[in-house]
Amino acid sequence: MLPPLKPIAIKERMSVIFVEKGEIDVVDGAFVVVDALGLRVRPILTHIPVGGVACIMLEPGTRVSHRAAALAARVGTLLVWVGEAGVRLYSSGQPGGARADRLLYQAKLALDESLRLKVVRKMYAIRFGEEPPERRSVEQLRGIEGARVRRTYQLLAQRFGVKWNGREYDPDKWDVSDLPNRCLSSATACLYGVTEAAVLAAGYAPAVGFIHTGKPLSFVYDMADIYKFETVVPAAFKVAASPTPNPERAVRLACRDIFRETKLLERIIPDIETILAAGGIVRPDPPEDSVGPAIPNPESLGDAGHRS
Repeated sequence: MLPPLKPIAIKERMSVIFVEKGEIDVVDGAFVVVDALGLRVRPILTHIPVGGVACIMLEPGTRVSHRAAALAARVGTLLVWVGEAGVRLYSSGQPGGARADRLLYQAKLALDESLRLKVVRKMYAIRFGEEPPERRSVEQLRGIEGARVRRTYQLLAQRFGVKWNGREYDPDKWDVSDLPNRCLSSATACLYGVTEAAVLAAGYAPAVGFIHTGKPLSFVYDMADIYKFETVVPAAFKVAASPTPNPERAVRLACRDIFRETKLLERIIPDIETILAAGGIVRPDPPEDSVGPAIPNPESLGDAGHRS
């Protein structure tokens, strides 16, 4: 007999796919998008390799069948309902979600101020490539980070020749924002979706953050900020510097390519473990009856001398 099918590891998947104006369903065992006219009237199907995608962004005009949602959860693919051009993140279907042992570990680090500060300092060091100033609180480090972020936006805008008036946008009035801000919003939405998929696959809770707090995706924002200025922000400014008829789509394609080039999905989960380990406490062992990770590591069919 053939071995049972197993989910593909997050690091080996395509990063993100956007779907709009269609119905996602399972036809003959395949995950497909049926065009807006329907299967019976005009049977045009677009197949999506759901098990090989980390995150599927569902834009307005998209419907999802029960079978499709169940299949996505079974293979560990995150479904995210977003606004037009991927600007607002409304909801997400969690494939697996937080594990009790990981959640308790994460919560203990976040609730103890001294441990939280160690984690924040590690995030700062990884993000900026240098140790943060000594004897600074989380709030002070947040202020230093904000100043560096604003300066980085200005430098990138100058580099790509883009007029920059600051990071200002209103999700409820999308067309009011200028082109650079619209491109940045589309780019960061891609990054947040991929990062949330990795956080959930690792068994942690998106809401329990360290720098960001009080939001459903606080930990996602914490982790995404580490990679933002080396991946999606330059891509957004590059598109804004050479306007196209559909800049949001151009940004999404650029983000998809840069995620692949930087091997982002291979980095997020190991970085999460490294950052949380900076707290200096031992992660508790899972209970014997605990549910395993959403995407477990495959077990080898042979011994250490055989390829699996």
